[in-house]
Amino acid sequence: MSSSMAAVVQFDLKPGSVELREMTIPEIGEDEVLLQVGAVSVCGSDVHQYHGSQSWPVATPVVLGHEFGGIVAKKGSRAHGVKEGDRVVSETASYICGRCMMCRTGAYNLCPERKGFGYGINGAMAGFVKVAERCLHHIPDNLPFEKAALTEPCCVGYNAVLEKSKVRPGDTVVVLGPGPIGLLCAEMARLAGAGPLIVAGMARDASRLAAAEELGVTHAINLEEVNLKEFVHGVGDGLGAHLVVDAAGASAALKTALDIVRPGGQITKVGWGPQPLGFSLDPLVQKAVTLQGSFSHTFQNWEMVVSMLASGQINLEPIISRVAGLQDWRDCFDGMHNGNYVKTVLQP
Repeated sequence: MSSSMAAVVQFDLKPGSVELREMTIPEIGEDEVLLQVGAVSVCGSDVHQYHGSQSWPVATPVVLGHEFGGIVAKKGSRAHGVKEGDRVVSETASYICGRCMMCRTGAYNLCPERKGFGYGINGAMAGFVKVAERCLHHIPDNLPFEKAALTEPCCVGYNAVLEKSKVRPGDTVVVLGPGPIGLLCAEMARLAGAGPLIVAGMARDASRLAAAEELGVTHAINLEEVNLKEFVHGVGDGLGAHLVVDAAGASAALKTALDIVRPGGQITKVGWGPQPLGFSLDPLVQKAVTLQGSFSHTFQNWEMVVSMLASGQINLEPIISRVAGLQDWRDCFDGMHNGNYVKTVLQP
């Protein structure tokens, strides 16, 4: 085996500071495995880091990529749960302390010391990546890596919609922001039996809104053409949405959510946005709305999603727009940035 590999590296915090570099294949510790990357999907956060527009700390230089699966190439002496040749996907919590209340109660995604692949620790846009064995989940042979690479965003959607929110058959559910996370939140709401299921975006989201229609949402709405508040109050009993999932990323989307949620309803916020709010939260009080944040995912989410992907229950066909080699990373990033692609997957 060669001792070097190609990797997509962010080398500085200035916009555009990403390039393909040759790197040494990492050495693993006792509790780690070396994974030969089968596929890694491009996340909006990778694209944000490429443009220098992220709202989280990034330690450069760092290999990008945190949504991935692969084949165990080598394992440490204490990595007893896997063997060489196993097909696995990896969680994103690359480092956790293991000692705090969050870690000890299974909510390690909320560990204050958590570090993730691709911004604090080298990620998987490379031939190989080293991973703590506790992050791994086995996948069946019938689940191809280009689909398995989307386990992570599916888990984000599962956690936000099926764990942190309450959805019953017949509920009116609105998803703000039709990026991959928004679309996968809509897919989870559809699986939970949401009645009117509405996904809203802007004109530049045309390809993503088309993907929402392919997924079977009831309405895919361009906010530049339709007054969403009037529209939502025109469906069902007219009281508004039982659940609004804010996957938009801009803080102003919360104002829209407060406008369209019904009295006693719920808003679950999964999108990041560094902007200050600049509007009154009085409707939150007046309507007695539950506002819930949702971050990352848990071991149980991963086990559920792997089985749902393996059985074909989750439809990824409309979401994966391009599968390409590492050398085409720039087109994949740019295509997601400009809306030509919904989601892209790299195969080293």
